[in-house]
Amino acid sequence: MDLFEYNLQLQKENSSPLANRLRPKSLDKYFGQSHVVGERKLLNRLIKADKIPSMIFYGPPGTGKTTLAEIISNQTNSLFERLSAISSGVKDIREVISTAKNNLSMYNKKTVLFIDEIHRFNKSQQDALLGYVEDGTITLIGATTENPFFEVNKALLSRCQIIELKPLTDTDIRNIIENALTEDKKFREMNIQIDEKAIDVLVNSANGDARSALNALEIAVESSDLVNGCLIIDEDAIKNSVFKPVLKYDKEEDHYNVISAFIKSMRGSDIDAALYYLARMIESGEDPKFIARRMVIFASEDIGLANPEALTVAINVFNAVNLIGLPECRINLSNGVIYLASSEKSNTSYVAIDKALEDIRQNKIYDIPSHLKDAHYNGAKSLDRGVGYKYPHNDDSYQQYLPDELKNQKYYDPKDIGYESKIYKKTRSKE
Repeated sequence: MDLFEYNLQLQKENSSPLANRLRPKSLDKYFGQSHVVGERKLLNRLIKADKIPSMIFYGPPGTGKTTLAEIISNQTNSLFERLSAISSGVKDIREVISTAKNNLSMYNKKTVLFIDEIHRFNKSQQDALLGYVEDGTITLIGATTENPFFEVNKALLSRCQIIELKPLTDTDIRNIIENALTEDKKFREMNIQIDEKAIDVLVNSANGDARSALNALEIAVESSDLVNGCLIIDEDAIKNSVFKPVLKYDKEEDHYNVISAFIKSMRGSDIDAALYYLARMIESGEDPKFIARRMVIFASEDIGLANPEALTVAINVFNAVNLIGLPECRINLSNGVIYLASSEKSNTSYVAIDKALEDIRQNKIYDIPSHLKDAHYNGAKSLDRGVGYKYPHNDDSYQQYLPDELKNQKYYDPKDIGYESKIYKKTRSKE
């Protein structure tokens, strides 16, 4: 490296964002995701053994997907190629495949191909990878913030291990911040003093995103003034460095408490309370897909047959959230919440299936009445199969459907409310 190249490298390091400067090169410097890279965990052992399978890293932003891929490139003997699905196409894939084939045939070297934002590849682009993943020409590592079961082709999924990376814990974020203050060369030269309340605000605002925390810290440092030779970072400096309001939302307690209050408000038909908790979740960074999934469950569990259209509305909201995303999908969520909260409520379907399951779990597995058994094969009638069955379209007179031991059992008890009142009246008329 000549002097010009050295100075250029130095300039890049100094101008590089803090999150990039601190990107760890080995597992022992990697914070979080102990469920997949902790000591004795599978991925940890695979990396150390240099036996990397094709994988897709799935998780929210700032959880270490790209970093983990780069650690694999540093700690294994494979050659490393990188593409971004945002700016790459089939032509780029073919060029990498050609290089990988040469590496394998000439140097007996495997190639790891890392594709960031792999969910942005269309079907033909994903299909271009299939054969080469299958025959081992490349080891694919994809990174995505989207659920791969929705966004990645099934054929490609079947050839990859799915590794879910979770939002970093508050402890992980705190460790990353403290590591930045002590390990970053640029920061060490600044004589930075940061109080615990400032770190608390930084941790709380990160929402499990290390990059977000480090970006906010760097902004606070670069926008603060020296006081008696020290760079003082206090709570206000951090709050002014975060680009969204700091809202307390603990990933354990608040996450479950707010969604619980949200569901109970809809169940109690309090539209305003349900909207309040919806807004609180959105502003706190809750995954809108999580909210929409809970609305789909609610539509069947708490509204049920009192308004069968509720499930259709909830599914449409879920699809809209997946299609549009924030911030616009807040309107779809609001529409759905108002509709569900204002609907008449019935949990009879929920209660009915659980009662039936309880009988099955108590081993109440009895013989099916003979007239209901399959009678399509020769000799069935000689076994009394299907004999005496009344086809309801031609004969609506009573026949027994439950086993003899359960013939008087009632699982479903309809309510005289909403659409379900029709079922209520119909069942009562037959009694």
